Amino acid sequence: MKLALFDLDHTLLPLDSDYAWGEFTTAIGWTDAQVFKQRNDYFYAHYKAGTLDIVEYVLFATEAARKHGAAKSIAAHADFMRTTILPAIQPVARDLLKKHQDAGDQVVIVTATNAFVTRPIADALGVAELIAVDLEHGADGWITGQIQGVPSFREGKITRVEDWLAARGLGWQDVEATFYSDSINDLALLEKVQHPIATNPDERLRAIASQRGWRILDLFTEQP
Repeated sequence: MKLALFDLDHTLLPLDSDYAWGEFTTAIGWTDAQVFKQRNDYFYAHYKAGTLDIVEYVLFATEAARKHGAAKSIAAHADFMRTTILPAIQPVARDLLKKHQDAGDQVVIVTATNAFVTRPIADALGVAELIAVDLEHGADGWITGQIQGVPSFREGKITRVEDWLAARGLGWQDVEATFYSDSINDLALLEKVQHPIATNPDERLRAIASQRGWRILDLFTEQP
């Protein structure tokens, strides 16, 4: 199997969907603008530095949706998709996905953003297979703010892809894998695949990719 793995935020999207969702919830009055921005920027800085506590962050990132409940949150997310995400999806990203799909590759999005935020985005991109941070659901059927299972973050992305392969009776030895990512947080999975592609890479990943001779793709400024 030829496997094409894609990070989502700043790889296929020119933004961070979780950060943008947080800004959106502030814009609609669900969070205090000053307090939320301070905390959101704090976590985002740690993410970029590779020092994010994913459990602490997910509890924070899901707070507004947990407070307002499933129905209001799903409706708000639909507005978020319409006003923020869909206008941000660029043809060059769709073309890259389509190139792999047309070649018969198995395309999978592997993201550290939670599935509530990212499942509709994957659908909009035409990608059925999504590995995201799964959220625990409580007795009322709505999210609790806790992570279910292994989060698809840093080395956890390798574990989650291995689980995905195992569910299909496969292992790494059965696939030829390509992984596109922008982030130093994804270094472990980039090192695992046969074809690592540093895509719109952050400064640290760009330096490593250059040293190792990995392909560097600035997706939003050039054709793949």
